[in-house]
Amino acid sequence: MLRACVMDFKGNWVEHLPLIEFAYNNSFQSDIGMAPYKALYGRPCRSPMCWMESGEASLIRPELVQETTDKIRVIRDRLLAAQSRQKSYADHRRRPLEFQIGDHVFLHVTPRKGVFQFGKRGKLAPRYIGPFEILQKIGEVAYKLALPPQLSGIHDVFHVSMLRKYEPDNKHVLDWQDLNLQEDVMYEEGPREILDKKEKVL
Repeated sequence: MLRACVMDFKGNWVEHLPLIEFAYNNSFQSDIGMAPYKALYGRPCRSPMCWMESGEASLIRPELVQETTDKIRVIRDRLLAAQSRQKSYADHRRRPLEFQIGDHVFLHVTPRKGVFQFGKRGKLAPRYIGPFEILQKIGEVAYKLALPPQLSGIHDVFHVSMLRKYEPDNKHVLDWQDLNLQEDVMYEEGPREILDKKEKVL
């Protein structure tokens, strides 16, 4: 936030930190439906002058009030410009996604080194797992999935950004056959079918 105002204030960042804090805490936040200061204290903060310590300034000059108001207006304009710029970047790649109950979707996982997520570990772990059936729509952008028992420790509601639509294909249906188990509960592995071939010329 200081970088957004560096061309206007030209240094003395320590003096402008309270003003930037005031402007941010009294700006409307769409996720909570109010300003952070009002959410914390139950009332809006009318002026940053009340942040001064007792006895620090006995009288507040009108010039100081006007100068502070102008700086807060500049800070809010710069914050709004930065938010609009970031929103335009995000909207350029964002596409609306909506699923219906009963659809099957893939779940996006982000495996990282040393992090164990969704039972997948390592850099060669798949990016998507599934498909899973959608059981319920939660709000506008969240869905409840039917997860298998091995993922019972994971919350089953996910944001729409983590889902990818699955197009059903008959080739994806596996033809299960009974195994011929031996007396020691072992079976012989072997190829069932040749699916494709390729000649590589060096």
